[in-house]
Amino acid sequence: MSSPEIASLSWGHMKVKGCSTSYKDCKVWPGGSRAWDWRETGTDHYPGVQPADLEDVLKKGVQTLVIGRGMSEALQVPPSTLDYVKKQGVDVRVFQTEQAVKEYNALVEQGAKVGGVFHSTC
Repeated sequence: MSSPEIASLSWGHMKVKGCSTSYKDCKVWPGGSRAWDWRETGTDHYPGVQPADLEDVLKKGVQTLVIGRGMSEALQVPPSTLDYVKKQGVDVRVFQTEQAVKEYNALVEQGAKVGGVFHSTC
């Protein structure tokens, strides 16, 4: 099963290929996508992305995880979260969201088992 391409990105709006829903923030993995609702885990820009935000994507068997920190990189990614991902045996890459989407889509094109979490504002 392949990871879905991110079809478009603009401030506060993301479209995933093959999905009729648009997202503000989203999670993607081989075979699917869903909204990333920060309220589920109490996430905020600081301290940022928590392991709980990533568990469902990591459980999908991804080999690489791409994290988009927002258009202005306001969303933090603590070292403890990066350590958590690496301990799962997953390569993790963190970028400003536009760059993160480019990286993610390039990995999709290569056929990689890639997942992502993307913040589309600040």
